[in-house]
Amino acid sequence: MKEKGNSKAIKWLLIIISAVFLFIMVIMPLFTVISGALQKGLGFYIGAITDKYTLKALILTIKAAFASVIVTSIFGLIAAWAVTRYSFPGKKIIKSIIDIPVTISPVICGMIFLLLFGRQGFIYPLLDKVGIDVIFAVPGIIIVTVFVTLPMVFREIVPVLEARGTQEEEAAAMMGADGWTIFRRVTFPSVKWPFIYGIILSASRAMGEFGAVSVISGHLRGLTNTLPLHIEILFNEFNTTEAFAVSSILVILSIALMLLRLLLQQYSSRKRT
Repeated sequence: MKEKGNSKAIKWLLIIISAVFLFIMVIMPLFTVISGALQKGLGFYIGAITDKYTLKALILTIKAAFASVIVTSIFGLIAAWAVTRYSFPGKKIIKSIIDIPVTISPVICGMIFLLLFGRQGFIYPLLDKVGIDVIFAVPGIIIVTVFVTLPMVFREIVPVLEARGTQEEEAAAMMGADGWTIFRRVTFPSVKWPFIYGIILSASRAMGEFGAVSVISGHLRGLTNTLPLHIEILFNEFNTTEAFAVSSILVILSIALMLLRLLLQQYSSRKRT
């Protein structure tokens, strides 16, 4: 009885510590953003989020996130299929390389691409000849966003494919199915939900990226400013309430994506049962 009582006490102690920590680190900051956004009233809030520079920054943020999600989704699916279904030299090295964007500071990432595509980079003369601007332009923002979100889909899919093994695919191959049919009818259905979760995480990460985009964008207002950069400019200009209002857009989008993931998880769990 005494051991059960101690176990129950420890359980509630751990729950309370977790709840208090989450309240301080997550709930309070989110509440601060929302309350700060509405500090001058609903009319000011609507005016701030419908400002022309805010809308341009929002459109650019969505464009960059959409483009990066397409690239990382295709790459993540192909790379996950390759490293889990085939044996080849350097497989572990490839998996480690894909994880590099998680370990490198986004600011350093931006500097790397600045040196690579800038005037001192060896690629610049070729880009200049064909008239393509990467640095201080939208293509550069998309490239660094792809870099920082590269592992998201891959890391969601690989554990599932490794856990399932290859028995079903081998059985389908023995029955005469070709590679595309096996992928479409056997492999992809098994990773459909992790694939979707990876897309959601990738989109959320892309929309909130600041460091890498800040270095490579040039902070051109109305041209290369994403929402995080626009928020920084508003803070630097001491437009605190307007900055909170614009910040609330990212908060709402992030919460919406997380709720979507939760709903999809519940839906997938019901389908399994």
